[in-house]
Amino acid sequence: MSTPIPIIDTHIHLWDFKHPELKWVWLSPDFIHPIIGNIDAIKSEAFVLNDLWSEARFAGIEAFVHVQAAIGSPNPVTETRWLTEMAKTGPVPMRIVADCPLGAPEAAQQLDEHAQSPLYAGIRDFNAEPMLASGEINAAYEASLKKLTKQNVVFDLDCGWPNMGAAVELAKRHPDLKIVLEHIGFPRSRDDEYFANWSKAVRELAKAPNVTMKISGMPMTDPRFSKESLRKWAEVCLEAFGPSRCVLGSNWPVDRLYSSYDIIMGFTRDYISTFSASEQEAICRTNAKRLYNF
Repeated sequence: MSTPIPIIDTHIHLWDFKHPELKWVWLSPDFIHPIIGNIDAIKSEAFVLNDLWSEARFAGIEAFVHVQAAIGSPNPVTETRWLTEMAKTGPVPMRIVADCPLGAPEAAQQLDEHAQSPLYAGIRDFNAEPMLASGEINAAYEASLKKLTKQNVVFDLDCGWPNMGAAVELAKRHPDLKIVLEHIGFPRSRDDEYFANWSKAVRELAKAPNVTMKISGMPMTDPRFSKESLRKWAEVCLEAFGPSRCVLGSNWPVDRLYSSYDIIMGFTRDYISTFSASEQEAICRTNAKRLYNF
């Protein structure tokens, strides 16, 4: 039996409610997720890097990318500093996709402060999709995106299919910006009509050469998924973006609501198994290594 190709898991979340400054509002006892509903099963006091490794260590993981999780904190740079310190004793390397309100007056300063961490590799801003939906081209936001390009870091983008057209235009305005679409566009439904609309939008988005697809979070609105129910979603992404512009993510521990780490990552390995060894290597690790500056 051959040794599986190592994976860089490009989407994980960590927290520790004992931290005196950080907050995770989406994990508060009374919070109901607006899309996936009740997530009480993952609302532990803490979930740090060693806890994650306990669940992921048999899945052939060689590194992690942490994506902003301390939502509601006074200063998002605090999360970057906390994670940077934690990673010093971590079991495998880690990079950080930090939080920053890119259209805010303080954005430039926060981006500079994030960049003081050697692990800083990008930004996710939940204000992005509402801006895309509005059709607005905000000068301050555009300036921040140019700064991300200059920093050579990733813009991790949450964007459902109705706003992918606007995302294409954003990608055209910033052709050297590394953009990664999260969670295959976070499908809100699994019916045939939604799949057709989503598939068309994904293929249009793939025409922007600076956009990469993150194959992650697929179980979130298909909680009783099977390997086959997820397969067609993964295959559209792989066909549209090709092996040179796809990366993998576990969305851990959110997707623990639906299955185990090994099962989900094992299914993903199966979806890419028809590609050559070098193409699988690109999807599993090489693309992520380049994008997230490992």
